[in-house]
Amino acid sequence: MPSTCVVGLQWGDEAKGKIVDLLSDTHDFVVRYNGGANAGHTIVWGDKTFKLSLLPTGVLKSTVQSVIGNGLVVYPPRFLEEVDQLLAAGVTVGSNLLLSDHAHVIFPYHMEEERLAETGGTGTIGTTGRGIGPCYQDKVGRRNGIRVGELLRPDHLRERLRQVVPYKNRFLAAIAQDSPHTPKPFDPEALADEYLAYAERIRPFVTDTTRVLHNGLAQGKKILFEAAQGSLLDVDHGTYPYVTSSSSLPSGIWSGSGVPARSLDRIIGVVKAYTTRVGRGPCPTELHDETGERIRKIGREFGTVTGRPRRVGWFDAVAVRYTAALAGVDAITIMLLDVLSGLPELQLCTGYRLDGQVVDYFPSDAYLLERCEPIYETLPGWSEDITTCRTLADLPAAARRYVDRIGELVGKPVAVVSVGPDRAQSILVKPD
Repeated sequence: MPSTCVVGLQWGDEAKGKIVDLLSDTHDFVVRYNGGANAGHTIVWGDKTFKLSLLPTGVLKSTVQSVIGNGLVVYPPRFLEEVDQLLAAGVTVGSNLLLSDHAHVIFPYHMEEERLAETGGTGTIGTTGRGIGPCYQDKVGRRNGIRVGELLRPDHLRERLRQVVPYKNRFLAAIAQDSPHTPKPFDPEALADEYLAYAERIRPFVTDTTRVLHNGLAQGKKILFEAAQGSLLDVDHGTYPYVTSSSSLPSGIWSGSGVPARSLDRIIGVVKAYTTRVGRGPCPTELHDETGERIRKIGREFGTVTGRPRRVGWFDAVAVRYTAALAGVDAITIMLLDVLSGLPELQLCTGYRLDGQVVDYFPSDAYLLERCEPIYETLPGWSEDITTCRTLADLPAAARRYVDRIGELVGKPVAVVSVGPDRAQSILVKPD
């Protein structure tokens, strides 16, 4: 079975892109199967740094086929912006990048809906404002969803927008009653003109990616699946309603790419050496002190997509043990260990206290999780710079103990330890 999945086991931003980059050398395809331009990842490639939110990490390698699967929602201007960014940097982008004709299209009215809803009086979720959720709502609602392939049929697209846009204008006016903002009206002909111009540029990338992947499997090709966001943001198993609108666990591969689960051979879970979260929702180990601010500053914990400061906390082994089981991971990778250098002591959350009772399970219901108090185990920190370490033996004893303890608490072997952003700053752990 030739397929591997790299999945984040926290609330996203786990530095999955680096692991995908390391593994892409031994795979023929790199596939995104969920989310949209709300899933930022930063990739250091030689002396250049790329911030991508929609294109797969593998697009930096012309020898790898990068695929945006049917499970994504795509904003064409962002797609083209990222392609242009890479072309300007001398990266080859052409037949090595494919976009599913079944992926759904984000329109400006999706972003307007999100803007009005997030400023209304019915409560907010803390979204990225990229129109992801409303587009997925249209997808499952069926009547108003428009897929990428439809952009390539001008008369059809105009007719569809003439049907959809008047409804959207009425809907936006209705939800604006709870918002301080005046809704922006949209013109179907102007939108059609705008998106048909995008269509001509994206046309060379659009194809039936499910068929391409099935043909690849039949030829013995190796596929690397790149999950967006993190497992705790999964729409079904995350901290609902403060989640994303897609399946960010490996379970989303089948529906989001068309590749059946039986083709998956290996699942690698990615975690930070601490915890971060963006937006609203419970985060039991969150730090509101100088230590949290120090980690945020050294770790550059600001959203790749939004620039928002991330909430920072100690490593939550209860949460990661839960997602490691959900994802069925074979091993974990620990990222940004170097960020913790210089702290005199570190804490690991090993359990919760919920309404006075000690629990060792993760209540994914946000209402219950908000009431959980973390139970900590304290470990000594280290003062040494570990960015030049290349083996576990190179690590200070305290850092090695911290890594080992995370593996013990999660119940999974540690495969990689990252001690810096560069590819070379990776400790590949050999199994005993």
